[in-house]
Amino acid sequence: MDLGLTGKVALVTGGSEGIGKAAALSMVAEGAKATICARREDVLNAAADEIRAATGGEVLAVTADVSTAEGVQKVIDATLSQFGRLDILVNNAGTSAAGPFESVTDEGWQTDLDLKLFGAIRFCRLAIPHMREQGGGRIINVTNLGAKAPAAASVPTSVSRAAGIAVTKAMSKEFAPDNILVNTVCIGLIKSGQHESRFERTMSDNPDNTLEGMYESMGSRVPLGRVGEAAEAGDVIAFLASERASYLTGIAVNIDGGTSPVV
Repeated sequence: MDLGLTGKVALVTGGSEGIGKAAALSMVAEGAKATICARREDVLNAAADEIRAATGGEVLAVTADVSTAEGVQKVIDATLSQFGRLDILVNNAGTSAAGPFESVTDEGWQTDLDLKLFGAIRFCRLAIPHMREQGGGRIINVTNLGAKAPAAASVPTSVSRAAGIAVTKAMSKEFAPDNILVNTVCIGLIKSGQHESRFERTMSDNPDNTLEGMYESMGSRVPLGRVGEAAEAGDVIAFLASERASYLTGIAVNIDGGTSPVV
């Protein structure tokens, strides 16, 4: 199936690994050009090289802290300077920050909101005028299952992600007349650098454990019996960014192997 992405320009935040890198790779493989951004320059440049090698496509890597207004502006300016347009925005930057309610400080709340909520808001605010001028665009906000069904000790992430769903729905209605389609994907257990870092931190306590063993244990809680691959989420994001998804806006798609208790 031709997704109609040839010549489109995509911007993916948190694009150095995991779902962000997979989404960028999937879209570039379909003919798009992409900007990926993240804070770690070495990891980001390695991801850009990997995508170029796999696809032969154009990838711009921009090191930035997108929890700040200055970082967001830097990425938008670099994208427009390099490619001259912006058709697709994937707000993927974020980390898993979850703990008991009483343990989360004001600083913890603010840090999470600045990265996950205000980062996305600032990118959308800057991207929408360019999309409108071009006759339309696609925005995909990456949230998680806790946004729909928060668990105990899941803040601040579940709250910032729930806000991401609310922003998605409000924007989808407001910008539909401009042919700017806004959707969210709610992520379940997907293989990622965050899980791998967590595994490395526990190695000293469990030296006989393996990464695949950890994923196998995690997958036992998923109805499909396994943890998802980043590429599986990346392909869904690429579809939502495509011309084939031209009648989809304001939806929240669970990518979770059937885990979520709600649709």
